[in-house]
Amino acid sequence: MNKLLIVGTVAFDAIETPFGKTDKILGGAGTYIGLSASHFNLKSAIVSVVGDDFPQEYLDLLKAKNIDISGLEVVQGGKTFFWSGRYHNDLNSRDTLDTQLNVLADFQPKVPADFKNADVVMLGNLHPLVQSSVLDQMATKPKLVVLDTMNFWMDCALPELMDVIKRVDVITINDEEARQLSGEYSLVKAAAKIHEMGPKYVVIKKGEHGALLFNNDKVFFAPALPLEEVFDPTGAGDTFAGGFAGFITQSENISFDNMKNAIIYGSNLASFCVEKFGTERMEKLQKEEVSARLRQFKALTQFDIALEN
Repeated sequence: MNKLLIVGTVAFDAIETPFGKTDKILGGAGTYIGLSASHFNLKSAIVSVVGDDFPQEYLDLLKAKNIDISGLEVVQGGKTFFWSGRYHNDLNSRDTLDTQLNVLADFQPKVPADFKNADVVMLGNLHPLVQSSVLDQMATKPKLVVLDTMNFWMDCALPELMDVIKRVDVITINDEEARQLSGEYSLVKAAAKIHEMGPKYVVIKKGEHGALLFNNDKVFFAPALPLEEVFDPTGAGDTFAGGFAGFITQSENISFDNMKNAIIYGSNLASFCVEKFGTERMEKLQKEEVSARLRQFKALTQFDIALEN
């Protein structure tokens, strides 16, 4: 089986949306990526850190999904990273109410020996120095390195972020972040600028409006599945990234055409994530549901058209 190494936060979230609010629940980029990637035939491991306040039941959940947690450090006496946010009525924008780095402030990632030869590395949203440190620990060059980042790091660690961007094959960011990173409003121009920074492939996520994949002069667009109800967008981007990286790891094919499929698989899994608060939907998601919705995606995007010469 091929190996996927996941780097990202394993955390507590407290979420408020127009549909309700939660106390501290399981969250974090690494968690969502891992749960999403567990739907593929591969070996995965999460590199992250939590405090000793992190419940055993959450660790057991990750293990039950066949995720290797030997690289998930538990700091005795430490507190787990915590984020709290409130979404606006349109669910596309949110306000951060509280961020407590806790054990993440001094995190030194340690890649498990068995994953230093991982086929694919998924660098979830974390400090760019942590992301670079993981790449430095790899014994062999991965077939593909995927980077997810956010505007926070563009604001406070841009030089370090630019260094790690040079080392990756794929970058996944949202449209607002793509515009900030490139200084271009047009997403086509933004992708071209980001290509010049290093990545061969640029994935720009547009939330409920789908995702774009750029590779030089080639462009692919995948819609988001229209959903009757969206309860909580938290983790949707990470779930997308986990589906994307998971499919590529399983298929061993890093061509542009195969990345189109990876985008669809990522979008498909993300459409489930938003249907419940936090990780609840992803924890119980069944293979049959994934397959059925994939057929919906195909029907949504497939058409025959007669082209005149």
